[in-house]
Amino acid sequence: MRETIYFQRNAPDPILGDDFVLDIVRQYVPEAKTVMHVDESGGEARTYAVDDNIILKVQRPQQLRSSTSLEKEVFFLRQLEKQTDVNVPRVLGYGKKDGIEYTCMTRMPGIAVEDAKLSKEEKNALLFELGKELRKIHSIDQQLFAESGLFPCDDPSDLTERLKRRYQSALQKKDGISPEKLSFALDAVEEELQNIQDADVFVALHVNPYIPHVFVDENTLKYSGIIDFGDAYIGHPIFDMWYWKVESRKILLRGYTDEKPISEAFQKIFDTVNVIAKMVESLS
Repeated sequence: MRETIYFQRNAPDPILGDDFVLDIVRQYVPEAKTVMHVDESGGEARTYAVDDNIILKVQRPQQLRSSTSLEKEVFFLRQLEKQTDVNVPRVLGYGKKDGIEYTCMTRMPGIAVEDAKLSKEEKNALLFELGKELRKIHSIDQQLFAESGLFPCDDPSDLTERLKRRYQSALQKKDGISPEKLSFALDAVEEELQNIQDADVFVALHVNPYIPHVFVDENTLKYSGIIDFGDAYIGHPIFDMWYWKVESRKILLRGYTDEKPISEAFQKIFDTVNVIAKMVESLS
């Protein structure tokens, strides 16, 4: 199982000058004119919006970590462009300039879901479309990802270990639970996970297709695309669903299975995760 290690926490982290940014971007888009704004909300990366439709994404030196890679994201995005019609940023260029690693890409139209106010019906429609998109992402040729050497790969045993760690952490963060109730709940998580006997098939994952990274059209509030593949690794598809709550996850699965069913092993994993999640959410 991959672990996150930060390599150079004390490295300088300057904001790049407009001229430096434009020098890079104009290698790929000669007509680029203006740096419109700088966005640091991504944490490990800083993005520079150029004109209306270009993003220069730069690795922040002190946020360089083992689990995140611009090179890995570029590989993933290019494979998606070649093999699918999934709406993701298009890579215009990747490289290094004066020690600064960067990706130049198109800007995703729309706004992040976390910045949108969706009705219940709009959210459900979004989840269904996102489920369909995730199925396309998970269905591309996996051999290329394994051979690239860029993607950490889980072992079958990591499936239940990841789930155990997630829900143990969620339980331990709950306030006001007696030690006895906490111990009972932790035992119940372990018992439920024993129902998973088949780890199913592992694929390259987005890792966090949740409200900061999923976009909707600003006017129609319909699904428009997904960004930020830099944390990708090879694991079970359930980990591209688990940030959503149980009822949302069910709608996500309906979209995921719209054209093709999942395996019995996948369904068992999905059902087990929902049983555990309901238990954790209801505990107080």
